[in-house]
Amino acid sequence: MIDVARHLRRRERWRLIEFAFWLAIVAVIAAFPARAALINEMLVAGLFALSLDLILGLTGVVSLGHAAFFGLGAYTAAITAAAGWNDPLLGLVAAIVPAALVGLLTAPLLLRGADLTRLMVTMGVALMLGELANKNAWLTGGADGLNFAVAPLFGRFSLGSMGVGPRNAALFSLAVLFVLFAIARRLRNSPFGVSLEGLRENRLRAGALGVDTSRRIVAVYALSAAYAGVAGALSAETTQIVSLDLFDFHRSADVMLMLIIGGAGWLYGGVIGAAMFIGVRDVVSSATPEYWEFWIGLMLVVLVLAGRERLTARFRR
Repeated sequence: MIDVARHLRRRERWRLIEFAFWLAIVAVIAAFPARAALINEMLVAGLFALSLDLILGLTGVVSLGHAAFFGLGAYTAAITAAAGWNDPLLGLVAAIVPAALVGLLTAPLLLRGADLTRLMVTMGVALMLGELANKNAWLTGGADGLNFAVAPLFGRFSLGSMGVGPRNAALFSLAVLFVLFAIARRLRNSPFGVSLEGLRENRLRAGALGVDTSRRIVAVYALSAAYAGVAGALSAETTQIVSLDLFDFHRSADVMLMLIIGGAGWLYGGVIGAAMFIGVRDVVSSATPEYWEFWIGLMLVVLVLAGRERLTARFRR
């Protein structure tokens, strides 16, 4: 008989390869300061993909409207900064509240219907929020978006686009990603996380065993929305501009593709998939701007044929 507590403690332990993974990111930022802006984009996208992994990878609930929370977090941080409260950490905290609240209010809509229904519902939420941002130009800038400035982090480290700003922004994004990843990792390896995996495998059986599946879906969806809101706030603060395209469908589709490339359900998949997606897009779009999506699709096919499960097995153990 499996000792569940011992099994969870073993899963909780950080392995050497994980420490090496995070230290390698720091080394890359230090070694390639000229590419810090691109690395920052990868890290923000990695956090966004991690937020989707919480709901799709852990519970199996599909969403094609996750850009709703990303855009909501970005605009919250931008409006907060434009109003004079421009501390970067305050912007992140401010972004969590509306994103988590909207996630909590819309999560019950996911409890009924099949995957196709959930896809339509999540897309609809993103469309509504995007239209609200468009119609309330007095607050959001409408089609013109918002340009704003954030204060230096801790009063010392600029996050702007000049000098060491991009490097600082990348390190800031990495720190936020690591903290939230550690929390998500702890959640995944807790009894609550195990119950989510059971729900993903067979919702009816999990319910028959006494798991309150509805409450768990609502809770993890709200958490997933909060993570996406923080990712949006990071994107806004490190670029210091927001626009309506943050709510566009392509952002939800892109983050889904990142998660598929990296692999759902093991948390590192979103981070790795985001880096691969943005890295390939940057290289290919520079060479053949018209066909970069073809090469992304080819990469996806190759990963599947090569056996992604074997490539990621060491992390999963």
